[in-house]
Amino acid sequence: MAEKHFLEQIKYTKEFIIPYLKAHISPLRNMNVLEIGCAEAGLLSVFSELECKTTGIELSPHRAQFAREKNINSKIVEGDITSDEIVPLINDKFDLIIMREVIEHLHKKEDAFRNINNLLNKDGYLFISFPPRYSPFAGHQQIGRTKLSKIPYLHLLPRNVLNSLSKKMNEREDFVDEIKLNFETGMVISRFEKIISTYNFKIVKKDLYFFRPIYSQRYGLPIVKVPAIPLIKESISFGYEILLKKS
Repeated sequence: MAEKHFLEQIKYTKEFIIPYLKAHISPLRNMNVLEIGCAEAGLLSVFSELECKTTGIELSPHRAQFAREKNINSKIVEGDITSDEIVPLINDKFDLIIMREVIEHLHKKEDAFRNINNLLNKDGYLFISFPPRYSPFAGHQQIGRTKLSKIPYLHLLPRNVLNSLSKKMNEREDFVDEIKLNFETGMVISRFEKIISTYNFKIVKKDLYFFRPIYSQRYGLPIVKVPAIPLIKESISFGYEILLKKS
């Protein structure tokens, strides 16, 4: 499974991330790049091919070890971006920081942004993506093994209802706890934009998706964007992606 994730990360980085960033950052080669929540670090392997200096932060010891084995030229740090120790542990400044599908899982979001700000060079770029907290699959119910994994907004149901459904469907034991935790820690777009407003970030590009670019790779679906209307962007959008520049 780790190998599968690694190869998927490489493919997505080459087909979407690199073209997306090249349209707004020049040159993209020879940059100092940090990925927060790098997992198996397929993304970093692609940036290494562009002669970039690459560093990854990963919370899972198993995924961090796999990333080290696959990226011998990258620095892979096992750690938490919200920790007070992470900035001195990394001990570097970056031209580009990437954090995909991570911020919605963090309890201490403000601490994460404080550390990100300290790790980013002046005029550096920050790319972040996440599913909004009230979006259809923000509970990550796709982790399930039954038909419950395909039901949108499932995470909004009361816990007792979810427990009953999960038991009836013979769903995995940790299913309800997982999707409820994902909902509780989820990121609301308005809160995210309030946090970044406290730092000197300029918005380079911002997109809201119904069908996200990763869906094109995984399911062959067309990429479909949605308008930035308050109710729609918080509850209908499957994904929020933003490129910021520190000024």
